[in-house]
Amino acid sequence: MTRRAVRWFAVPAAALVLAGCGATVPGTPMPAGASGAGGDYVGLLTECEAVAAERIADAVGGGAIERGFFGAVCRWSVDGPAGPVRVTFDWFESGSLDVERETARRLGYAPEDVVVDGRRAVLVRQPHDPGSCGVAVGAPAGGVVGWWAQYRAPGHPDPCEAAVTLAKLTLDLSA
Repeated sequence: MTRRAVRWFAVPAAALVLAGCGATVPGTPMPAGASGAGGDYVGLLTECEAVAAERIADAVGGGAIERGFFGAVCRWSVDGPAGPVRVTFDWFESGSLDVERETARRLGYAPEDVVVDGRRAVLVRQPHDPGSCGVAVGAPAGGVVGWWAQYRAPGHPDPCEAAVTLAKLTLDLSA
């Protein structure tokens, strides 16, 4: 490459770099690790305890329950009446039922608008897995909470009934 070509590319590249260094970011500087969000997510990492483990096991018709992953999504494994049951809970503080419905459609699931304890909700079935069902319901403080029940063995109870029961328990606790 000739010197002329190098200059031709170097000058605009340098101008772009220098322009990027001159940006002003609005706000108040804070020390590393500090948060200005204060009370936005007051229940962070405690959402998984919204319904007691024993009540979760009862709702899916099971007995022994084992905690799995707790974080943005909470999971349990329950010894169910016809084998293992996987239970999942999520709470998206800034989520919406429209997003839940559209996500279900994109995944090839069958979403259905329903009402749970007087609140709008979306019931989701997996067309090729009759042992699975989930429900997302508008949370009283905003956002959405969701429960999913997945029975792994044949001869199981209605997974949608279990998911709706868990949603009702969550709504009852938040009243």
